[in-house]
Amino acid sequence: MAGQSRLQIAKPDIVKAFEKAGKRVFWPSDISRILEENRAFWRLAQNTTAAKFLDFLLDKTDLHLEYLEPVNHPNVSGISRYVWKQASAYEIAVSMKRDAYLCQATAMLLHGLTEQIPSRIYVNGEQSSKPSSGHLTQEGINRAFAGKQRESQFIFKFGDSEALLLWGKNTGQLGVVDLEYSGATLRATGLERTLIDIAVRPSYAGGVFRVLEAYRAAKDRVSVGTLVATLKKIDYVYPYHQAIGFYMQKAGYSRSRYSRLMSIGLKYDFYLAYGLKDKKYDPDWRLFFPKSLH
Repeated sequence: MAGQSRLQIAKPDIVKAFEKAGKRVFWPSDISRILEENRAFWRLAQNTTAAKFLDFLLDKTDLHLEYLEPVNHPNVSGISRYVWKQASAYEIAVSMKRDAYLCQATAMLLHGLTEQIPSRIYVNGEQSSKPSSGHLTQEGINRAFAGKQRESQFIFKFGDSEALLLWGKNTGQLGVVDLEYSGATLRATGLERTLIDIAVRPSYAGGVFRVLEAYRAAKDRVSVGTLVATLKKIDYVYPYHQAIGFYMQKAGYSRSRYSRLMSIGLKYDFYLAYGLKDKKYDPDWRLFFPKSLH
C-alpha cells in the first residue's frame, strides 16, 4: 500500500518521463530500465518491482499493451509491447526486434513509390554475419531461379494489422535512414536501398509490375551513384545489378544512368524473378523477364 501511494505521488513525474522518452512503443525491458533509472528521483521503495510498476502504469496512466500474435508458428512466442497513448502500426511492427527497420513494400509506401497500401507491414531484422556461400555458376543460377522464392512465414497479427518479420542478409543497416511519419521517427530503408531490395525480392513488393512502377516513380529522385555504391557494399552473390539496370531502362532512365549497372559486368544469364513461366529474354541485360512486362 505504501509503495502504491508513492507511485501515486510520483505519477506526474512518471507521466513526464514517458512524454519525453522520444518514442511511443516500449519493450518490457524498457519499462524496467525506466523504473531503475528514476527510482531514487521518484522516491520509490525497493519493493516497488517492475511488475508492480507496470501494473500501475497500465491501470493509472495512458500506457496500454499491444500483443503481436504469431499466425502460423504455434511454437513461437507472442510479442508484448507497451504503447504510450497512441502509436501507428508501423511503430509497433518495427519494435518487434531491436535494430529492426521497415522495408520492401512498406518502404515503397513511405517513400511515395506506390499508392497501394500493403496488406502487411514488412520488417527486416537482419541475420548475423555469415560467410559468402560458394562459387556462382550458370547451372546454379538456373536451378535456384527455376523454383519459387523462399518467403518468410514469421507473420504476426495485432489489432487490425499484420506484420511480416524478414531475416535479411546482414548489411550493418546499410542505407537505412530515419523517416518522419505520422509524428514519429521510423527506421526504414532509404530510397536507393529500397529500390535494391524490391528488385532482389519482388514478391515482398507486390511483384515485378509493382517494382517497375516504383522505379518509374523514383526516376527523378534516385541517386544512381548511391544505389550502385550500396549494391556493391551489400555484395550479393547473384548478379542483381542486371535486374536493377533492366528496371531502370524499362522505367525510362537515361542510358548514361543505367549503363553504370551494365558496366559492372554481364557474365551470366539471370532472371527478374523466381519461377518465371511465360518469359522473354533481353540480350542486352542477359535477363529473362515475364512476357507481359511492358
